[in-house]
Amino acid sequence: MFYGFVRTVVALLLRLFYRVKVHAPQAESEGPVIFVGNHPNGLIDPALVFILTRRQVTFLAKEPLFRIPVIGALLRGLGALPVYRKQDDPTQMGRNEGTLDAARGALVAGRAITLFPEGKSHSEPGLAELKTGAARIALGAAKQGAAVRIVPVGLTYADKHLFRSEVLIEVGPPIDVRDFLPADGADEAASVRALTERIAGALRAVTLNLDKWEDLPLIQLAEDLYALRQKQAKDPERLRYWARGLELFRAEEPERFERVRGQLMTFQRHLSLVRADPADLSLEYQPAPVARFALKNLLLLAVGLPLSLVGLCLFYVPYLFPRWASRNAELDVQATVKFLAAAVTSAVWWAALTVGAWLWLGAPVGVAVLLGVPPLALLTLYFSERWSVVRHDVSVFFTLGNRARLKARLLAEGGGLAEQVERLAGEYHPRLAPAAATSDVIPGR
Repeated sequence: MFYGFVRTVVALLLRLFYRVKVHAPQAESEGPVIFVGNHPNGLIDPALVFILTRRQVTFLAKEPLFRIPVIGALLRGLGALPVYRKQDDPTQMGRNEGTLDAARGALVAGRAITLFPEGKSHSEPGLAELKTGAARIALGAAKQGAAVRIVPVGLTYADKHLFRSEVLIEVGPPIDVRDFLPADGADEAASVRALTERIAGALRAVTLNLDKWEDLPLIQLAEDLYALRQKQAKDPERLRYWARGLELFRAEEPERFERVRGQLMTFQRHLSLVRADPADLSLEYQPAPVARFALKNLLLLAVGLPLSLVGLCLFYVPYLFPRWASRNAELDVQATVKFLAAAVTSAVWWAALTVGAWLWLGAPVGVAVLLGVPPLALLTLYFSERWSVVRHDVSVFFTLGNRARLKARLLAEGGGLAEQVERLAGEYHPRLAPAAATSDVIPGR
């Protein structure tokens, strides 16, 4: 019951904090399963597992977290297992055998566990070297007869420390651990290494791996142009192809790479001057749709603005405090601090508003505030996000809609680059390892 309550609350809060998308098979993995993921975002990463699966999952977490008053109690209540790391206290490393035994026991009992084999949260642009713990646990349970499968989970954040930014949870094909069991008398260490390498490959297939963060806007623009030319939606799977192709392109044709890179970045600067993106260049404005857009959003403004202004005033403190609380946090734990601060501050602020209204204005007003604060907060959030989109659309309309020659120049520049990008895709795509089949999008999981 406690686990189900925590899972429901945390999943809801995460969907409010981020725009979460899930790419996963329709059917959840049953039986003994190890969910393994990349680890770029502190405690947010394991919390996202609550969205991914309804199964009760046993988490493995670094031991120092169990010493933090509230978080430690929460982890113990969830049945999490402590991992003793050398960098925390070398003298405690021997206690990991108990943790590994408990994890293997959970798998033999048919349960699911979650761990992050990189062993640390980090902000590097690629996957870190994996520890062997996941393979050792899986092989140990498989030796006891458990049909263990390892499910790779890729976590890709658009801007991990930013409120209401996008996060993609992508699940790859499961790995059958029995295929890696050593034969009688064979070297078990070799099986552990082989399975660890297989896990690393599976994680790379569902994550975006770059040499440096400066490459990210380059491949994003390439994907935007390619999607525009092909008249397709943007695809995270294709973005990973761009990342792998970029490595080959830079290594094999450095001069051509620098030339294309310079042209793409110049085009990106031109777009930023008019606050547009490649998709905006394909827009055609007709009087009737423009009139409908204006009328609909004027009505939205008339109805939503007064309420959202009330909401902005009421929730200014719980909105601002998490930003202040996380100002000195390292990048890979900044979102964790913001998320926890926002959850606690919002609950306390809601209670304070309710109690204050009850004491000063009476019980009926107090009850109205108690029931009215959550929908007002959601309305304020919706209006803020909707108005941001409207402002962008209006800005593009006045910048490009009435300046045909500017739009034509940008279209010509973008079209030429899109042709180059398409040729590069044709040259390098056949040489890249085939990726896993695209999974269905399950927004409600």
